[in-house]
Amino acid sequence: MVHVVRLVVGAAVGAAAGAPLGLLLGALFGGNFATHLEFQGVRGYEATGRLGLLLGAVIGAAIGAAVARARRANAQP
Repeated sequence: MVHVVRLVVGAAVGAAAGAPLGLLLGALFGGNFATHLEFQGVRGYEATGRLGLLLGAVIGAAIGAAVARARRANAQP
């Protein structure tokens, strides 16, 4: 049970760290290069910012869970 909690907390921390980073990177990219992209009714930096937020949260959660799993594997019994 502790292992599952550790994975969930790792994923939550990773998502919380990855989402703002993805938002900022997506908005910067969209404002400079993807001005005609449309997503969820918005265009340009707003659309790529939303995509970056979603992708950053997913990637951050995956990395956070992987780190939590790796730390569990290396833990001393």
